[in-house]
Amino acid sequence: MTVDDCQHQIRERLGDAWLPRIYRERILKLRTRSYHFELAGASKRIVIQHTLLGVELKVGRKRLLCPDLATARYLSVFARLGCEAVAVPYDITKISHLADELESSWYRMLLLVDEEARAKSAAFRSRVRGSLVAQVRAEINEAAPVRRFPSLS
Repeated sequence: MTVDDCQHQIRERLGDAWLPRIYRERILKLRTRSYHFELAGASKRIVIQHTLLGVELKVGRKRLLCPDLATARYLSVFARLGCEAVAVPYDITKISHLADELESSWYRMLLLVDEEARAKSAAFRSRVRGSLVAQVRAEINEAAPVRRFPSLS
């Protein structure tokens, strides 16, 4: 079994729970605003912190203020993927449910990597994981280019 074979099997097993599919079919169909991380790479530690000023998403050493826990959970999935920009729904009542779906998809994908490649080495599982993350990030970036400044036309 190759990395591509394992990746293809995981994607098929996820089906409708494939993270880019959720992003395209559930999030981008809503009215959204863009959020730019301005972070380099995805290998940073991601932590949600509760402070006296509210909820913060800590990515590496950078702290990003979030309006609530649901938004921090939502953004943490994309920060783990290393996305530069994502769409965030305006309707705050939908963010919590979408964050649940995105986190579930993320952790299920990681569990499937361990399940599909359990007979392989840790290095193989790491390559599969890295390949999947890169593919998910690429598909999210392709889904709808998030503009830094909206066009006036």
